[in-house]
Amino acid sequence: MALFEYFPNYIWNLSVSIAMESGAQIGEIIDMCQPIKDAAAGGADAGTPAFMKQWAAMGDKLVELAAEDEAKGRLISASNKLERAALYLITAERMQGHGHPGRQETYAKALATFEKSTKLGKINRERVEIPLGEGFMPALYTKAEGEGPHPVVVYCNGLDSCKELLYWSRLPEALARRGISTLCVDQPGSGETLRLQGLPVDPHSEHWASKAVDWLEARPEVDPKRIGMTGISLGGHFAPRAVAYEPRFASGACWGANHNWLEVQHKRMKREGENPVPHYWAHVFWAFGASDMDDFLARAEGMNLNGHMDGVKVPFLVTHGAQDRQISVDYAHDCYDQLVNSPRRELKIFTAREGGVEHVGADNMAYGREYIADWFAETLGGNVA
Repeated sequence: MALFEYFPNYIWNLSVSIAMESGAQIGEIIDMCQPIKDAAAGGADAGTPAFMKQWAAMGDKLVELAAEDEAKGRLISASNKLERAALYLITAERMQGHGHPGRQETYAKALATFEKSTKLGKINRERVEIPLGEGFMPALYTKAEGEGPHPVVVYCNGLDSCKELLYWSRLPEALARRGISTLCVDQPGSGETLRLQGLPVDPHSEHWASKAVDWLEARPEVDPKRIGMTGISLGGHFAPRAVAYEPRFASGACWGANHNWLEVQHKRMKREGENPVPHYWAHVFWAFGASDMDDFLARAEGMNLNGHMDGVKVPFLVTHGAQDRQISVDYAHDCYDQLVNSPRRELKIFTAREGGVEHVGADNMAYGREYIADWFAETLGGNVA
């Protein structure tokens, strides 16, 4: 396999690998992980408080070092340290069970650190709020380079990610270079929308994706005829469904094909495949607003794209890692085969020849990022050279 496998369990290695792909420094990774190597031997759940202690401490240290830079007027250096501090704090928080002591405070500190980094570094991302029927959907808006109007891509989370991790996947940067803006959303059941508003997952993604389109259509720098949609991990369920039911999307793509997530849950109950986060069942109950397993399965009943993909009538790209240990590559073929009304459909399986073979390319996100960016440039009218 291709992950950086420092620990004896997949979930911790996945989180570390995602952090490394999101801008972590290897020396800081070693400093955070070496003291907790023994704690990982107890399984993915038992040692997570120790994990948070080490990673949050590194985040706090970087905040202190950034303050020293800021005092000297070295704002770019301060921003760079704050970026890593926010990353480590978010990773520390993401690994804890719902309700774990200190989790809310760590998340609040991560958001404040991320915001300060944006300001000091003058980073091309703006926090915006998309009105929903109930509450709102926080998002990060990254504008394309050059004069508009520009095409734009709505980019959504998986089960346990957040808009900051979407930004750090560097897809917004790759799209901006190609003349395309990006809206990274904390849709219901993820990020701020779950943590601060308590809005659970809505399997019918067209509900909230349409609100994002409404918001984008009111922006003068956006070309309303060139709006695309993509998602990562469980976003590989949300994005195809949204494109199938929201006719204003002009193109779509998924980074990991979560075609039948309901079936995946039944497999996980039999301990087949790997889980994405510690305390898995408690996490999905929280994300779906479920009281118990029966309630969760009832709420997740709609998490199956069979019978829906014929509604996609625009170009659509399906990508998947050949050695994904969470979501079978068979689901990528199912999704592609059912895109019967798409005028241009494409299936890209990342293999050992190139990399990006693990779940959402956690071993190497460069290939998925570039492939999807080029796809939208070709189908929405951006630049590839």
